[in-house]
Amino acid sequence: MSETRPGTTASPVHAGSAGEVFAVFLKLGLTSFGGPVAHLGYFREELVRRRGWLAEEAYAGLVALCQFLPGPASSQVGMAIGLMRAGPLGMAAAWLGFTLPSALVMIAFAYGVAGADASGHGTAGWLAGLKIAAVAIVADAVLGMARNLCPDRERRTLALLAAAGAALVPGAAGQIGVILAGGLLGLLWLKPSGDTPGQVAGLPSGRLPGSVPALAAFALFALLLVLLPLAARAGADAGLTLFDTLYRAGALVFGGGHVVLPLIESALVHPGGLTREAFLAGYGAVQAVPGPLFSFAAYVGAMMPGPPNGVAGAAIGLAAIFLPSALLVYAALPFWSRLAGQPRIRRAMAGINAAVVGLLGAAFWDPVVTSSLTSARALALALLAYLALALWRAPAWAVVAGAALAGAVLLRSS
Repeated sequence: MSETRPGTTASPVHAGSAGEVFAVFLKLGLTSFGGPVAHLGYFREELVRRRGWLAEEAYAGLVALCQFLPGPASSQVGMAIGLMRAGPLGMAAAWLGFTLPSALVMIAFAYGVAGADASGHGTAGWLAGLKIAAVAIVADAVLGMARNLCPDRERRTLALLAAAGAALVPGAAGQIGVILAGGLLGLLWLKPSGDTPGQVAGLPSGRLPGSVPALAAFALFALLLVLLPLAARAGADAGLTLFDTLYRAGALVFGGGHVVLPLIESALVHPGGLTREAFLAGYGAVQAVPGPLFSFAAYVGAMMPGPPNGVAGAAIGLAAIFLPSALLVYAALPFWSRLAGQPRIRRAMAGINAAVVGLLGAAFWDPVVTSSLTSARALALALLAYLALALWRAPAWAVVAGAALAGAVLLRSS
């Protein structure tokens, strides 16, 4: 196995083993607090600077690619690095190592919430506090994404139109339509960005798949996206419905883990399904653990009211929500250098990103605000949580823990 000094650019990628990849990403999965942007910083420090697994420009190219793909950007970067270092087994090892710690915590939390419900304490103050933490976190995400993704009048207009569209046409159909319309309007209306092809160059060749396997992976991604909803409606099987819902969430979410909330909520939170209280409690709790926010799928699968639930439901949820990302990374890497330099692609993606801001804004109002801020005390606690998170830059885990503790004291009757 060849090695170079950390931080050098002489060789863009090195060979390694799946076991080595798993060990490194397990460490990252145990220590990477702070959300996707922070994860990318941890990856760069560990994999580029300390270990020299790939060059700085190659890492920047991977980050650019994964920002363009739907799904969790930090997990996709990890999958791509694992694929280039140790082939498909390395890709699986990177995902498993990074995801396993947070998934196990969320499964344990699901059993705790289920136990509270069974004991008649499903509306305990600490659960209300977790829901309020979700208000602060989603508010911070909406405003932060708006600043970064909607810097001009045209993209702000697209975001507000998307929010209106998502509010008028609730559910998965409206969300998918908003994203598609954002891409089309971006293509037709927005000006080319200042990015140049050189900014996404430097991708390593490593153990990347050939064109035929890559196209086969994309075909499977698209086929599942079309056929799973039809099969779920025809079969009325709870496991298939869960897999379909979380696969579509992973396939259609641009902008990271926060945006997965409305897609899952619209499909799984209903009479006879997950309760909103339990759903938002899990969404608040996942902010306090290291690793990917998409580990929320383990909680959702474990909390389903009927089989498959528990550990089996968690496994289905995790496989479903991350499978689109794995297929797209595998499919896109060989072609990215050619596609990324096209102005039309960049314009369409700018429109989609603006639409995502609007989609998240609509989701912030319903269900996050409408089901969480039900009293003056809840509003006050949400404002204090936002103050700590956005203005004083307290870590998300501390805000979540503090909100849960304050909720247990102040919101026992909520």
